[in-house]
Amino acid sequence: MKKKAAAVGIIMGSNSDLSIMEKARETMEQLEIRHELSIVSAHRTPKKMFDYAENAEKNGLKVIIAGAGGAAHLPGMVASLTLLPVIGVPISATKLEGQDSLLSIVQMPYGIPVATVGIDNSGNAALLAAQILSLQDEKVRANLQSFRSSQTKHIMDNATIFAD
Repeated sequence: MKKKAAAVGIIMGSNSDLSIMEKARETMEQLEIRHELSIVSAHRTPKKMFDYAENAEKNGLKVIIAGAGGAAHLPGMVASLTLLPVIGVPISATKLEGQDSLLSIVQMPYGIPVATVGIDNSGNAALLAAQILSLQDEKVRANLQSFRSSQTKHIMDNATIFAD
């Protein structure tokens, strides 16, 4: 039996980004969303990046999460090569603590949008990917609703820490 294709591709520019992008992978697992995790560098492996982006839809992906630090070209370059939604995760990899990455990813030219989350916030990127998938997948929608409900319950359970 053939394994089902991943719905979400989680890519990053280098191994040093893995500690940040791990939260996206954990969130995908928690929401039971098929995903793959790969190192795809816009600068060091541009042919691999082109191949990944150009074949993403054919390979079954529905959304791509791309984390990058510094110049952070990966999300924008991938978005320019596919019609799939791309969510950029700016990574704090330089002395500018991710501000350079944030500005690079969020300032895409008209016609090549990249949804962008906060610096180092790959968990929110995964949740956004889940919301996109939930438009056509009831199981993902139910899992996402359960996640949200558990967050609310956790806050409510701890809301009276300073009661008299």
